[in-house]
Amino acid sequence: QVQLVESGGGLVQAGGSLSLSCAASGNTFDINAMAWYRQAPGKSREKVASITSEGYTTYADSVKGRFTMSEDNAKNTVYLQMNSLQPEDTAVYFCNALWRNYMIYWGQGTQVTVSS
Repeated sequence: QVQLVESGGGLVQAGGSLSLSCAASGNTFDINAMAWYRQAPGKSREKVASITSEGYTTYADSVKGRFTMSEDNAKNTVYLQMNSLQPEDTAVYFCNALWRNYMIYWGQGTQVTVSS
Protein backbone atom coordinates (compact mmCIF):
# COMPACT_ATOMS: atom_id res chain seq x y z
CA GLN A 1 0.00 0.00 0.00
CA VAL A 2 3.09 2.21 0.08
CA GLN A 3 5.59 2.65 -2.72
CA LEU A 4 8.99 4.27 -2.21
CA VAL A 5 11.26 5.60 -4.94
CA GLU A 6 14.78 6.84 -4.19
CA SER A 7 16.77 9.23 -6.33
CA GLY A 8 19.88 11.38 -6.17
CA GLY A 9 22.64 8.81 -5.97
CA GLY A 10 25.79 9.08 -8.01
CA LEU A 11 29.56 9.37 -8.02
CA VAL A 12 31.32 11.96 -5.90
CA GLN A 13 34.88 12.56 -4.75
CA ALA A 14 35.86 12.28 -1.11
CA GLY A 15 34.87 15.41 0.77
CA GLY A 16 31.99 16.13 -1.55
CA SER A 17 28.25 16.15 -0.99
CA LEU A 18 25.13 14.46 -2.31
CA SER A 19 21.45 14.80 -1.52
CA LEU A 20 19.13 11.79 -1.73
CA SER A 21 15.36 11.92 -2.07
CA CYS A 22 12.70 9.33 -1.34
CA ALA A 23 9.18 9.91 -2.62
CA ALA A 24 6.36 7.93 -1.01
CA SER A 25 3.03 7.19 -2.63
CA GLY A 26 -0.05 5.18 -1.74
CA ASN A 27 -1.41 5.19 1.81
CA THR A 28 1.15 7.67 3.09
CA PHE A 29 -1.15 9.02 5.81
CA ASP A 30 -0.45 5.98 8.02
CA ILE A 31 3.35 6.16 7.80
CA ASN A 32 4.71 6.56 11.33
CA ALA A 33 8.39 6.94 10.53
CA MET A 34 10.87 6.71 7.71
CA ALA A 35 14.54 5.86 7.58
CA TRP A 36 17.56 5.58 5.36
CA TYR A 37 19.60 2.38 5.35
CA ARG A 38 22.72 1.51 3.43
CA GLN A 39 24.43 -1.68 2.41
CA ALA A 40 28.02 -1.91 1.22
CA PRO A 41 29.39 -4.95 -0.65
CA GLY A 42 29.94 -7.86 1.70
CA LYS A 43 28.36 -6.06 4.65
CA SER A 44 24.97 -6.14 6.32
CA ARG A 45 22.41 -3.43 5.89
CA GLU A 46 22.71 -0.70 8.51
CA LYS A 47 20.43 2.14 9.53
CA VAL A 48 21.85 5.54 8.71
CA ALA A 49 19.12 7.93 9.85
CA SER A 50 15.45 7.94 10.78
CA ILE A 51 12.68 10.47 11.24
CA THR A 52 9.28 10.19 12.88
CA SER A 53 6.05 11.71 11.65
CA GLU A 54 6.55 14.37 14.32
CA GLY A 55 9.94 15.26 12.86
CA TYR A 56 12.29 13.70 15.44
CA THR A 57 15.53 12.46 13.91
CA THR A 58 18.21 9.98 14.89
CA TYR A 59 21.54 9.18 13.26
CA ALA A 60 24.11 6.46 13.27
CA ASP A 61 27.30 7.48 15.05
CA SER A 62 29.24 6.98 11.84
CA VAL A 63 27.34 9.75 10.04
CA LYS A 64 26.39 12.07 12.89
CA GLY A 65 27.41 15.61 12.11
CA ARG A 66 27.78 14.87 8.40
CA PHE A 67 24.33 13.66 7.30
CA THR A 68 20.99 15.38 7.83
CA MET A 69 17.58 13.81 7.30
CA SER A 70 14.52 15.95 6.66
CA GLU A 71 10.93 15.59 5.48
CA ASP A 72 8.46 17.48 3.34
CA ASN A 73 5.02 16.18 4.24
CA ALA A 74 3.32 18.19 1.50
CA LYS A 75 5.38 16.30 -1.07
CA ASN A 76 5.39 12.97 0.83
CA THR A 77 9.15 13.01 0.47
CA VAL A 78 12.13 12.59 2.79
CA TYR A 79 15.68 13.65 2.08
CA LEU A 80 19.18 12.77 3.17
CA GLN A 81 21.77 15.50 2.82
CA MET A 82 25.22 13.91 2.89
CA ASN A 83 28.27 16.10 3.43
CA SER A 84 31.97 15.34 3.85
CA LEU A 85 31.51 12.02 2.11
CA GLN A 86 34.21 9.40 2.48
CA PRO A 87 34.91 6.17 0.58
CA GLU A 88 33.50 4.25 3.54
CA ASP A 89 30.11 5.80 2.73
CA THR A 90 30.00 3.95 -0.59
CA ALA A 91 26.90 1.76 -0.57
CA VAL A 92 23.44 1.26 -1.94
CA TYR A 93 21.14 3.54 0.03
CA PHE A 94 17.60 2.34 0.70
CA CYS A 95 14.54 4.26 1.81
CA ASN A 96 12.35 2.61 4.45
CA ALA A 97 8.88 3.37 5.83
CA LEU A 98 7.12 2.12 8.97
CA TRP A 99 3.41 1.83 8.26
CA ARG A 100 0.87 1.56 11.10
CA ASN A 101 3.72 0.61 13.45
CA TYR A 102 3.91 -2.97 12.18
CA MET A 103 4.71 -3.09 8.46
CA ILE A 104 7.92 -2.09 6.71
CA TYR A 105 8.20 -0.97 3.10
CA TRP A 106 11.44 -0.65 1.16
CA GLY A 107 12.52 1.24 -1.91
CA GLN A 108 14.75 -0.29 -4.58
CA GLY A 109 17.83 1.65 -3.54
CA THR A 110 20.15 4.17 -5.13
CA GLN A 111 23.90 3.76 -5.55
CA VAL A 112 26.27 6.19 -3.85
CA THR A 113 29.93 5.87 -4.79
CA VAL A 114 32.64 7.98 -3.16
CA SER A 115 36.04 7.95 -4.83
CA SER A 116 39.28 8.45 -2.92
